[in-house]
Amino acid sequence: MKRSIISIDEALCNGCGACVKGCHEGALQLIDGKARIISELYCDGLGACIGECPVGAITIEEREALPYDEISVIEQILPKGNATLTAHLKHLHEHHQTVYVNQAIDYLEKKGINLELDFLTPTKKEKIDVKNESTPLPCGCPGSMARSFAAPASTGFRMATEKITQPSVSQLTQWPVQLHLLNPQSAYFQGADVVLAADCTAYAYGDFHNRFIKNRTLAIACPKLDDGKEIYVTKLVAMMEEAEINTLTVVIMEVPCCGGLFRLVQMASERSQRKVPVKKVVIGVQGEIIEESWT
Repeated sequence: MKRSIISIDEALCNGCGACVKGCHEGALQLIDGKARIISELYCDGLGACIGECPVGAITIEEREALPYDEISVIEQILPKGNATLTAHLKHLHEHHQTVYVNQAIDYLEKKGINLELDFLTPTKKEKIDVKNESTPLPCGCPGSMARSFAAPASTGFRMATEKITQPSVSQLTQWPVQLHLLNPQSAYFQGADVVLAADCTAYAYGDFHNRFIKNRTLAIACPKLDDGKEIYVTKLVAMMEEAEINTLTVVIMEVPCCGGLFRLVQMASERSQRKVPVKKVVIGVQGEIIEESWT
């Protein structure tokens, strides 16, 4: 079957093993100094390992692969103990993989294993209500998973049939904004406070212009769909060293693949002789700020 599964760039992989520790399912092992998939049956395609890789060697690709087998994964995790089982189920739950969660719980109940799963509300041991969870996509990618939620009450706007009393004003001060099209030597980068935002963030966060763009220079990119990521790193290094930017704020979504943008910044920071303060902001899919910290 064709589904999403991780791909490892062996040229980039430094054999640190962080991804192996981050894969509770046991799909990865270090072999000959490189991370490798030992079984496609164990890889759920959700990309937890992506967030653990410090060099950006792991991506998600769609290709022919053996179907993911939750029962095989549970049988492999059982000897690792309840803590690993719980971490695995929480990982699936956070990515709305209801079918897999229920398969695992059914299997564990048959084995007489009861876990204290506090994240399964309202009752700790109750299976997730399938009606209230999204159905997993064939690709398994959390960033592509369909979900719906009610929009919050409008503030400052009225219905289309009414007059808009407080129209929003764009805070954008330069063009272009796509990182591939930007010249790091442009005047608007000189000594600037720069925001590097994942494409989706402006649509998820309602007050994006006032909160992130005002008085800053903007660059946007998609760590999952864009090509030429090495070019991105080179441009970021040039901003730090040649344009001598003041600060860099990286705004990304909560989905695992989006973390690749922050890793590109980390790579640029390591290569740059000039150190620039970097802030990481993580936006939830419903528009809330989940994390905001200087690194």
